[in-house]
Amino acid sequence: MKTIIFALAAALTIGTVTTAFAYSDAMNSGENGEQLAEKFQHLTRNNVWEQKEKVDLQFNTFHPQGMTKVGDLYFMSSVEIIEKTVKYDQPHDGYDRTPGKGIGHLFVFTKEGKLLKDLKLGEGTIYHPGGIAYDGKSIWISVAEYRPNSKSIIYKVNPETMNSEEVFRTNDHIGGILRDGKQGTLKAVSWGSRMFYEFNEKGKVLRKSNNTSHFIDYQDCENAGKDNMICSGITELPQQGVSTSKYELGGLALLDIKTMDMVHELPITLFSQNGHAATRNPVFLENTKQGLIMYTVPDDDQSSMLVYETIVSKK
Repeated sequence: MKTIIFALAAALTIGTVTTAFAYSDAMNSGENGEQLAEKFQHLTRNNVWEQKEKVDLQFNTFHPQGMTKVGDLYFMSSVEIIEKTVKYDQPHDGYDRTPGKGIGHLFVFTKEGKLLKDLKLGEGTIYHPGGIAYDGKSIWISVAEYRPNSKSIIYKVNPETMNSEEVFRTNDHIGGILRDGKQGTLKAVSWGSRMFYEFNEKGKVLRKSNNTSHFIDYQDCENAGKDNMICSGITELPQQGVSTSKYELGGLALLDIKTMDMVHELPITLFSQNGHAATRNPVFLENTKQGLIMYTVPDDDQSSMLVYETIVSKK
């Protein structure tokens, strides 16, 4: 893969420190992505995910949403809640809750957990970033109102300069987005991923379809080769005899990026020290020689990035 060396200059200057980094084309594209997708189809519930690292993030992460990796840097979206939404007794103007107040963040941090940059995104009641993805040139990110059936702004961010560009707006809560490098279109999921969207880069809806899988709600999606995408998320299930606590069932899913049909899915039964499913918030998968690495940030506020690895047998 082509490697680009750049100085982040003022964009990533913290105090008086300016650092240079290297980054490469999208890590899960091309042959590497095809291998990732192939290995993913051999994953089962019997795979053992061994925790390799626990990186304490040296900043308030608020409520993380999506994550992607560019070279040795991690980019993570998050929503800072200033005023919580409140559900209405009856819908008001098509909404089921108040808009609340908040701030949308795109954090950049190192493998040691040091914060390099905090980019603010959104405006007014549109402050909730979703899942993000890197296409080799730009990081794509949706920022929506924190309520279903609302509205969103779609941005792309240059990871070298950290300059953001509004691409288009749309009338729904877009909870995650990525660019299909093969077709040049944008694939997106709605609130709870119950609806799939395909947009062109002007925001025209090219296709809209129901998500036929009800296993998990997708939180974060990333390309996996030319023909696939991998999504992660959870579903909350009631526990018998417990009225207030719900069980978080985590999982991963491989989708055909053209049809959005399910190719392979499986539960992930890993939990953070705070009891959250590992795939609750951001997830990024990476191909290795023997298997897969999974980076996750399941907890809010004072978070840690948990790094797991599994060996994949093709037999």
